[in-house]
Amino acid sequence: MSSTTDTVKAQPLNFRRYKDGDAKPLPWQQEIFDGEHSHKCPTYVQSTPPCQGACPSGEDIRSYLNIVRGIEKPPAGTTWQEYAWRRLTEANPLPSVMGRVCPAPCESGCNRNEVEDFVGINSVEHFLGEYAIEHKLGFNKPAARSSKTVAVIGGGPAGLSVAYQLARKGHAVTIFDERAELGGMMRYGIPGFRTPRAVLDAEIQRILDLGVVAQMNCRIGTDITLEQIRAQFDAVFLGLGAQSGRPLPVEGAEAPNCVTATSFLMAFNDGRMRHVGKRVVVVGGGDTSIDVATVARRLGHIDQIHESDRPENAIAGYAAHDAASLSRRQGAEVTLTSIFDIEKMQASKNEVEHALAEGIVVRGGMAPVAVIRDAGGRATALRIARCEAKMIGGRLDVKVIPGTEEDIEADLVVSAIGQAVDFTGLETLNNGKGGISSDKNYQVQGQPGIFVGGDVVRPHLLTTAIGHGAIAAEGIDRHLRSEALDKRPKIDVHGFDLMRKMVEKGLKVTQIDEPTWGTDSSTGAIHNYDNRSDRYVIPHNELFLGHFNYTPRNRRKVVTLTAAEALSNFEERLIPLLEAQAQAEAKRCMSCGQCFECDNCVVYCPQTAVFKVPKAKATTGRYVDTDYTKCIGCHICKDVCPTGYIQMGLGE
Repeated sequence: MSSTTDTVKAQPLNFRRYKDGDAKPLPWQQEIFDGEHSHKCPTYVQSTPPCQGACPSGEDIRSYLNIVRGIEKPPAGTTWQEYAWRRLTEANPLPSVMGRVCPAPCESGCNRNEVEDFVGINSVEHFLGEYAIEHKLGFNKPAARSSKTVAVIGGGPAGLSVAYQLARKGHAVTIFDERAELGGMMRYGIPGFRTPRAVLDAEIQRILDLGVVAQMNCRIGTDITLEQIRAQFDAVFLGLGAQSGRPLPVEGAEAPNCVTATSFLMAFNDGRMRHVGKRVVVVGGGDTSIDVATVARRLGHIDQIHESDRPENAIAGYAAHDAASLSRRQGAEVTLTSIFDIEKMQASKNEVEHALAEGIVVRGGMAPVAVIRDAGGRATALRIARCEAKMIGGRLDVKVIPGTEEDIEADLVVSAIGQAVDFTGLETLNNGKGGISSDKNYQVQGQPGIFVGGDVVRPHLLTTAIGHGAIAAEGIDRHLRSEALDKRPKIDVHGFDLMRKMVEKGLKVTQIDEPTWGTDSSTGAIHNYDNRSDRYVIPHNELFLGHFNYTPRNRRKVVTLTAAEALSNFEERLIPLLEAQAQAEAKRCMSCGQCFECDNCVVYCPQTAVFKVPKAKATTGRYVDTDYTKCIGCHICKDVCPTGYIQMGLGE
């Protein structure tokens, strides 16, 4: 077993300040306009960075990274770790889990990719989540309780998110879940070596400590009707999840040892399944298929298998495997097939690499065409063929290439091609497409007081379900207060709150109404401050990238196993950053769309028109100001602003 971390050699920056043929900057007199000819002066525009714009749970990523790096200071008596964690958990109450398993679309959109590599947002989130668990941090309880009650159906990420947000608003929340424990697919889908159960339990317990009640082993539509729930509660949230797997749409898929990924993973996470067949074939290509393959690799197989020991029996819930059989466990041959080529698979690249290292065979560009069965009806092989897969008009088109068929021998075939919602007892909610339709506030169409979120709306990421829950909670809160549901902002994320920083500083605050041109005498902002975070994501070409030096990413260490080492190894592989590493990684953040106090504008202003706000009045987001009696509109401050916070707009 080896613990490794990727190393990156220094490379030249891959952006150009000047075009070919430019030998030197233009003369100063051509860069600077005369005061009597210029009409544009600096304005201070807060925008959403692309990381936040791409975060499905709407985390205020820039803010908590600025806290970690030391730019935004915590209030007296609060550590920076706790302050950053509290800022993070305003959107996401499960940072330690998400820091491990979220595929981090925030990092894909990070503007730092234009310099050398994205900021390791996920690893900083992981660090903060671990700090909170280690130091037993809890959520602040609401100052007042309302008399309103809300039923949350489903204790997965969406249900836990909405319960958390509503409990913080003072409402009484009861979660109903058909399983024995809360967590949904985080507990019964993702294996424990990716989401350690102690971590999941700790983050769920914090939510329950807010006063949330959990009623377990109770299925809506079977044990109690939705009508009964509606009669007992003031509002209802449906976080049903999509915990039914989709079988392979090929001939022979009804074989008893041809199972779905969700049933496979639930049997493993329940402790019922302790071993698999000697040869396992997984069909998929997403993260779930990787989970199935790596679990199968760890479980292995046993010789002299009896009928009662067959894995499909444990998966179907007929009998649990005898723990005594573990001593005879041997490695399993695991093959994963995907209709997409390996480099185009939806699964995380890192997870694919680890699967390959563990000896799992990945066959890209292959489609299942039939399950081969023996005389008794059990699957003996999966027939696959080469294919061409592409999206046409939002629909997946797969063309099988005739004459390329081949059989892969299999004792167990697992379908990881998607999930479905079980509407048993709730058939009237089905929109005919296997989901529940809702508006932008996630209120069920035509049913005021009933809201929905998570995979039942659209199967996607765990963090997407958390975001659905937060938005639905706002809608539920407004419904409970008999207020009209507002139109959601174009960019629906948690943004930096300048007013909060001013209150923490002890400054007098007055209300400002946007657009905020001419706020020079206001105590609510700075000169011509405009918060566009709800409607504008700032791109890299509005930043001064020349300010940033090449700085390699601080990568988490990941335990990489060989094929032999993977057998029976259920230890966690991901090691969190150390404190100094987390701070160093946060310093790589470019704070896109918000001042990070670099002083470039003050230093380079030829008219000394840009100046620092007096320390007694300064806060994060309120650091520099402009004397417009001196400003000649040369726009040098904008040119040298690394974050794009300064824009030229006054006088337009």
